[in-house]
Amino acid sequence: MRPRNLEKEEAIRTIALDIIANEGLENLTMQKLAAAAGVSPRTIYIKYENKEDLLIKLFIKDVLAAYEKAILNGFNEDMPFAEGVEKLWINGFGYLKNNRPSFALIQHGKSSPLLNKAFQQENIQQGQFFAPIHSFIMANIKAGVIKNLPFDVLRALLFAPLLDLVNEYFDHTDRPVQIITDEVITTCCEAVTKGILK
Repeated sequence: MRPRNLEKEEAIRTIALDIIANEGLENLTMQKLAAAAGVSPRTIYIKYENKEDLLIKLFIKDVLAAYEKAILNGFNEDMPFAEGVEKLWINGFGYLKNNRPSFALIQHGKSSPLLNKAFQQENIQQGQFFAPIHSFIMANIKAGVIKNLPFDVLRALLFAPLLDLVNEYFDHTDRPVQIITDEVITTCCEAVTKGILK
């Protein structure tokens, strides 16, 4: 693909994420996206079959890949449990608060069949993304450091609170005082970690 086409495609994806973040997923249409990107709807349909196909590709290629890279920065699966979880939380918070469009699509993926469809369509197996985190949790179960609960339960206990706190962060950006600070994130992370330790 020529550089100009790549730039156009990247602009389309960026604008789609911005529409989702600012107007809601329900307000993203291929026609609106085409108008905002300054292209014809036909140009978008050349690359994406429909809105769902666009969302799946955005979710896998633009959102999850970048989020995985950010959250794993400086993380090592051999870290002590509390230290490792804190690193993941700090990385996750730092990335998501600066990438509201990506966060909006992650939130949508949690509450819709999009995530499962995306994984099925792209033939992605559980643990393919965030594999070091999976290994980290499993190793700490095996070592008896944390409670022996199913992996999906532990993942939800460890990371759903972080996503809720990021949501609160964005809710407070228009208020006089921002209550979700780095210190609050660290304190909440410590509380969650203590609840999972044996």
